[in-house]
Amino acid sequence: MTPLDLAGYLIAVLMTAVALWRMPAALWGDEEDKRRRALWGCYAGFAAALWTKTRAVRIALNDSAVTDLAVLIKHYTATIAILAILSYIVAIYGQYPDAGTVPRHVRFARAIQQVAAKASIATLILLTVLFFTVVDRSVPSDRFVADHAGQWGATLYMSVFYLYLGAASAVCAYQWALATAGAGLRHLRVGLGMMTFAMFIGVGYTVSRTLFLWVSVVDTPSESFALHFDEITEAAQVVLFAFFAVGASIPALSKGRRRAKLWRAQVKLHGLWRELMTAFPEQPFDPPASLARELTRFDTPADLRIDRWAADIADAVEKLRHYVPDTLLPAAKAAAAADGSADPDRAGPLAEAYWIKAALTAKNSGVPASTAAAVETQHATDQDGEVAWLVRVATAYRTVPQDRAAQVLADAAPAPSTATAAPRTASTEETA
Repeated sequence: MTPLDLAGYLIAVLMTAVALWRMPAALWGDEEDKRRRALWGCYAGFAAALWTKTRAVRIALNDSAVTDLAVLIKHYTATIAILAILSYIVAIYGQYPDAGTVPRHVRFARAIQQVAAKASIATLILLTVLFFTVVDRSVPSDRFVADHAGQWGATLYMSVFYLYLGAASAVCAYQWALATAGAGLRHLRVGLGMMTFAMFIGVGYTVSRTLFLWVSVVDTPSESFALHFDEITEAAQVVLFAFFAVGASIPALSKGRRRAKLWRAQVKLHGLWRELMTAFPEQPFDPPASLARELTRFDTPADLRIDRWAADIADAVEKLRHYVPDTLLPAAKAAAAADGSADPDRAGPLAEAYWIKAALTAKNSGVPASTAAAVETQHATDQDGEVAWLVRVATAYRTVPQDRAAQVLADAAPAPSTATAAPRTASTEETA
């Protein structure tokens, strides 16, 4: 196996990994993710095309009943992938209204989209006709361009495909270059820049191969030169797909990090949230389930689920205020201080955890609801700040033993009234 063959396997695995990674968001995500189905279709199409280029697959297909079948399948899947990526470019500009001022690059993308589907169908039909009529397939080939250099039928066939591929690459390079210049986030600029560079390689790849094929019709090259040229351009295409796959993944990594952060927040909040929702079953939209079940729900995005949990916890704490006295707050703070939590970053969440567990103990023991007790308000600047606070509270909550919470509740109980009656004095009549 040559280094180029090994690189072909590696790039096929990389593109397949990207397609599998982005598949859940494309198929089961929210509306924003569903708009990326077209981009996922591009990953999947190119992954299939790249597998047909690997040595084992292409030799098996080329030696099948349909000679050089790998070439036709590769061009079918690549054409569909190109249509998908052109659809994606238009989809991300969909927020602009049809009426009013529309940027030139958006108008250009929409114009391309209007002809892209028809051009794709026409390309597929023309490729099929040329493949079975004018291409010399009397002998199976290993390197199609090198083996058919100088043959006008194969040259015409490949020129049709390269015209479609080169035009699409130029459109993507133009759009992504503009997007790179206007990107405000660094990781987005880097990712778009890599994808733009990949498309420029694609333009150079198609132009150079088209010129080689037509020059070869006039002056047939030597077998060694044709093979060497094919290997060089194939290596350039490997670099193209590497930049494309990595560049397309970089912006998604930021979102992936946020999803991982939300996943960790769910893990930490679940125990507290489930106990509170068990105490107030009418509070959540759905009955609380196990952690594994909650983490595998695909019907609700993770950020929305975390927001709901934060609201559920806040509402449950508000309800618990009616089951405890005002003195529970200082008792919880004293308990946190007694545990050696002088650090405010830990003492505050621990005191809140003591208060919640003691209040739950009171509610579960049958204490009747009364007026709302005093609590200490936390001033979070945004939703992320509130979730971060609740995560610290939930972490501290897991460390609070049930008997310690019961003791804090007992310490907060108001002292019974000890007023004594005044001694009775004898009246005049009794004295008499």
